[in-house]
Amino acid sequence: MLVMLLPIAFTFCIPQMSYAQGPSVKTEETAQDVTINKRYANEIKALAKRPAVKTALQSVIDLETETRQDHITLTEIPAPPFKEEARARKYAQMLETAGLDSVWIDEVGNVIGRRKGKTGKRTVALEAHLDTVFPEGTDVGVKHKGDTLYAPGVGDDTRGLAVVLTIVKAMEKAGIATDADILFIGTVGEEGLGDLRGVKQLFSEKGPKIDSYIAVEGGGVNRVTNRGLGSHRYRITFKGPGGHSSGAFGLVNPHNALGRAIHYFVINADKFTKEGIRTTYNVGVTGGGTSVNSIPFESWMEVDMRSESPERVEGIDKLLQAAIQRALQEENQMKRKGPNLEVEVKLIGDRPAGKNDSSTALVQRAMAASKYLHTEPKLGVGSTNSNIPFSKGIPAVTIGAGGKAGGAHSLNEWWLQDEEARPAIQKALLLLLAEAGVSK
Repeated sequence: MLVMLLPIAFTFCIPQMSYAQGPSVKTEETAQDVTINKRYANEIKALAKRPAVKTALQSVIDLETETRQDHITLTEIPAPPFKEEARARKYAQMLETAGLDSVWIDEVGNVIGRRKGKTGKRTVALEAHLDTVFPEGTDVGVKHKGDTLYAPGVGDDTRGLAVVLTIVKAMEKAGIATDADILFIGTVGEEGLGDLRGVKQLFSEKGPKIDSYIAVEGGGVNRVTNRGLGSHRYRITFKGPGGHSSGAFGLVNPHNALGRAIHYFVINADKFTKEGIRTTYNVGVTGGGTSVNSIPFESWMEVDMRSESPERVEGIDKLLQAAIQRALQEENQMKRKGPNLEVEVKLIGDRPAGKNDSSTALVQRAMAASKYLHTEPKLGVGSTNSNIPFSKGIPAVTIGAGGKAGGAHSLNEWWLQDEEARPAIQKALLLLLAEAGVSK
């Protein structure tokens, strides 16, 4: 976290799907080759024909009613930002009941369940996030309208948690043994100001060893996110003495500086983002002041900047910092009396960019599993928990939890089980088993 006290949607093209003997490559900056190497297509086909795997895939179907109830149960346990404890405790209990060898909650609140492999030489993680964007006190009771479930957080990412849990149950029912250890995880802090704190803990020195990472979040069965959208988020606060609008006239005014800072930043950011790798910016929240006849003692804003290019994130960040300093200097030059204005620049979010090439084995397996289930895979970019392993060069993907959803991050969020709900779980299962290796 950076604090300075100073005085003075992506776009990509999908080429024709094909099978090839050689590895796939990224063909241009905004286009990704979704060619599937025959090796991985054949691997997934062979895996799906194994008796134990066929039993597990059928179990996904048999468990649909139970999956739906788990989904509802978890949705109705509040998980506000930084207050995910109640849902975490319940999820840990559910994972333990499902048959995992050991389940624990780490020091930041992640729920982690281990299923031991035959060799344990590698560790593969399957994860969904526990937290929602909704504040404490939000009614999270599920309302049923026909086949549709309505509740804050019902899609993002509670459905993902239910998918992970069902895969544990399906593997247990089929008696599948894997070569690698598998970690089934519910993370904290994926949303907003959580700043990926859960997954950052997982990949810190204090976290478990993870060789491959699969996150489950969002929609369709064909989705394979292999690129991370990096972002910087700041809270900028201009501070002055404040006073009566008439009696203290001539003092520095934080609102004046904030307005200038926004103006200078937006003008230059607009030019910066008109060319090159897609980069976005947003002044999302502003505040400060006490009354119409008072000079405010502070004025603040929160700013979000994103790109899949780390260099572009740094570039637009520099424009923001320059705008802040210019606004600060100009307001101090205009003052007629009193102390100078100060500014606090606080980094409140830092999501690193990164990617796995489409030729990476995990990405290939994810695409092959989609194709096996009769959907055309689509590679894409997103801001998800996979950003952290992407940035560290660890194989990772984010795949969809299935079903049809809408109203994410709103009180009217909804989720409907459609024809993609079942294949999404089966895809996650096949991908996990392919990555972990099946020993029987």
